[in-house]
Amino acid sequence: MRRKKVEAGDRVPVRLSARQRELLFEETFVDSAYAKRLRSAKSGSYFVGEFTLDDLEDILGYVASAANHADDDRLEEELDQLWGHLRHIQGSYDDGNWQDSC
Repeated sequence: MRRKKVEAGDRVPVRLSARQRELLFEETFVDSAYAKRLRSAKSGSYFVGEFTLDDLEDILGYVASAANHADDDRLEEELDQLWGHLRHIQGSYDDGNWQDSC
């Protein structure tokens, strides 16, 4: 996958549906400060914000943890999908600190 080059600490755009935002802030222990960066789009059907790749790494850990400890299979599936969405965004950028897993 070709990644867009960004500087370390640059923020990248993240777009979440209302349900994805709800999952992130109601089902995980993610820092609530991240919620302040998400703003409702004009249509109101999704939220947009900007996060550093390190922020996304942090958020991914919270989402993975919540998915791994979910008692409900549907909730686990939704969290896994959210993780995949966020991981795709993160993987679309390279701040020079990217390391492919072996």
